[in-house]
Amino acid sequence: MTREKISTPDAPQPAGNYSQGIRLGNLVWTAGFGPQHPVTGEIAPTVAEQTRQVLRNVEATLVAAGLDLGDVVKTTVHLADLADFAEFDAAYGEFFPYPKPARTTVGSQLAGIKVEIDVIAGRLTSDDD
Repeated sequence: MTREKISTPDAPQPAGNYSQGIRLGNLVWTAGFGPQHPVTGEIAPTVAEQTRQVLRNVEATLVAAGLDLGDVVKTTVHLADLADFAEFDAAYGEFFPYPKPARTTVGSQLAGIKVEIDVIAGRLTSDDD
């Protein structure tokens, strides 16, 4: 199998030596996305608004790979303040169909943002049945 770079102008561009996403077979791993708007760079003030923008950024990367949020099997969430968990969780829940993906949520030191999320997604192919 060959690793394939996933790239889209509809999500923030990498700020360093990494890819927005990588595909290996029918699985895709995304980078950790922050809440920056991909065109304006604007960062919303609330955890809920930041969570929504992060997930729009993740979704754009998955769409570039031919997937969507319904294909996500695992997320890792970094919150600057775990006291914001309830607000984050309510916004997060708006984006994923049932069954919700597995998730790890940790408190992290984040530079100027409140939330960062990376995901693992995949879709069965007819060969996988």
